[in-house]
Amino acid sequence: MEILSNTELPSVRENIELHTKDGQTLVGELALPVGKEPVATLITLHPLPTHGGFMDSHLLRKMANRLPELLSLAVLRFNTRGTTSPRGTSTGEFDGGVAEELDVAAAVEFCRQRSLPRLWLVGWSFGTELAIKYGPDHPIEGAILLSPPLHRATAENLRRWETTSAQLVALIPELDEFLPPQEAEKKFAVLPRTKLLAFDGEKHLWVGEGATRRVLNAIAETVLPGSSPLPTDF
Repeated sequence: MEILSNTELPSVRENIELHTKDGQTLVGELALPVGKEPVATLITLHPLPTHGGFMDSHLLRKMANRLPELLSLAVLRFNTRGTTSPRGTSTGEFDGGVAEELDVAAAVEFCRQRSLPRLWLVGWSFGTELAIKYGPDHPIEGAILLSPPLHRATAENLRRWETTSAQLVALIPELDEFLPPQEAEKKFAVLPRTKLLAFDGEKHLWVGEGATRRVLNAIAETVLPGSSPLPTDF
């Protein structure tokens, strides 16, 4: 069977709730490998909810559908405050990436309480802003940034990563309307150890199965070196 857009490989799915320090309840889902312990954990941070981003945004959904089986990863998805998906609505209101600091903290704390191993933040668009701004505050192995716009995250936020050993890897689409590769090189120059990966022909939304496979292979190689390319059949 070829793995395609709607393919859902075996995993153990659990509807979960995250509880923030300011009293919000965030709805989400944890996907785990079947019959074995996860070897690492992806904490996913979705695109801008005011422009349709939520925990089911297609790349995040495909991570949950494939990576527990293909890589033995745990994948946590959740709606940030005020965001709605078929799973439900998280309480609170969108705060432009400010109060969402507590949402990131609640997700990391959930993973810590569950003893999930080797935590990675995986942000897409708006989610990259949260990863950049708040990643250094947490015991993570690193952050993977998909189409970072660098609208809310500042040079000072990037410099804070010098205080941690966590990795920072950015996937930059060649045709991204917000931050194409040449601009990304300039803006990430304040943190020279950032690993920038440019993807020719791709756009901000990574549309199509080919784009999805490129993203998932990059995640695989970052989190588990030597594990890519991922199988295209199951």
